[in-house]
Amino acid sequence: MKIQDFCDMKKFEEIMKNWALSTGLATVAVGADGEYISECYNFTDFCIKYTRGCPEGLKRCEKNDREGKGVYPCHAGLMDFGIPIELKDGTVLGSVIGGQVLPQNPDEEKFRATARELGIDEDKYIDALHKVSVKSEEEIKASAQLLGDVINMYVQHCYESKFSADLLKDLKGGISKAAEEIAVANSNTTQIEQYSNRQKILALNASIEAARAGEAGKGFAVVADEVQTLAKGMNATSANIKRALDEVTKTINSLNR
Repeated sequence: MKIQDFCDMKKFEEIMKNWALSTGLATVAVGADGEYISECYNFTDFCIKYTRGCPEGLKRCEKNDREGKGVYPCHAGLMDFGIPIELKDGTVLGSVIGGQVLPQNPDEEKFRATARELGIDEDKYIDALHKVSVKSEEEIKASAQLLGDVINMYVQHCYESKFSADLLKDLKGGISKAAEEIAVANSNTTQIEQYSNRQKILALNASIEAARAGEAGKGFAVVADEVQTLAKGMNATSANIKRALDEVTKTINSLNR
């Protein structure tokens, strides 16, 4: 199951964009397969162009993306976050990740050491570092949690709406099918009534013929009586079934509107 299967991704994107504009933090949403499902917002050159732009930096960043939970310091010295997108039943559909901010004013020497370790031009790395926003760790945690809560509520709402719509569709289909079956049952009940009426006529004719035959027709008369009794029983049963079917039909018709 993918978020795109049941969510209005335009609205999803709007939530991501507005959050990024209001907080100044970077963010992107990814599916369970790790592929981006939204635009990238506020991504910094420090992270994207330089840190992820070198093989070793990219390797370390991808490791952080896979393993990072909540708000955490990344290998390069910034603060990142990873908030799962999941349904109430625990199904994880992806996550919102981001951050790319400093929790305090940076120690340039530490970042120069990181640049040398990763093989990045130090001056360009520090120049990009100066363009990174500084937020307190509390602000970062609050912002990340807010985004996670809003996205999860929205995704859950979309999922439940889609599930309810599918359930209603199936229910209507089932009701329509039941209505068809009831119509068949009503038709069969009518046929039973017809058979019952024919048996009554046959029983009556048999009784008349038995009476005409006198002593020789006594055995035939017994059979005629049994047929008549059976016909009466079938007629009573048919009437009961018809009443029950009429009630069910009324209920189904009211649901099928």
